[in-house]
Amino acid sequence: MASTTTRLMTFEEFENLPDSGAMRQELHHGELIEVPPPKHGHKLIERRLRRLIEEVGRGSGVVETEVGFRPCPGNEYWTVDVAMVLGERWNETPRDGYLLGAPEFVIEVLSPSNSATEMRERKKICLENGCREFWIVDPKLLEVEVSTPDGHTITYKPGQQIALFFADGSNIAVDAIFE
Repeated sequence: MASTTTRLMTFEEFENLPDSGAMRQELHHGELIEVPPPKHGHKLIERRLRRLIEEVGRGSGVVETEVGFRPCPGNEYWTVDVAMVLGERWNETPRDGYLLGAPEFVIEVLSPSNSATEMRERKKICLENGCREFWIVDPKLLEVEVSTPDGHTITYKPGQQIALFFADGSNIAVDAIFE
């Protein structure tokens, strides 16, 4: 049986790929990853999170869904479900370039396609490259896991409030995320 050797892709090669249509493309350690578009329920949670953060954050940064960025140097390009980037940093990103480093605030909404290993790696790399909080939102368990660079992780459940690091005294109710 013959084996095929596949070569890792550089970021420059990735950047020059043709549009993939409906599939979202990412580059993980030089490997091209194609991800199907999120389903409607996933998008509803993303939109709700964006609205809640914008309302409570009162201009603390730019909040977007489906944010692409280069978390660290090398052959990496990732997309996260929801992110907040400080306004100055957002404005300094070249129009023909990419956000370098992880967003200050990253939220991933779990999908059936996510593995525990993938989420651990995303969290680790983001928190090592500028992210101040990394949330994993679990729509099945109705929980939100909040991790910080100092290694602390807290899981919030329905009926609890999550304090926002960028808006002193402001919280988001777990229940509001899953309405």
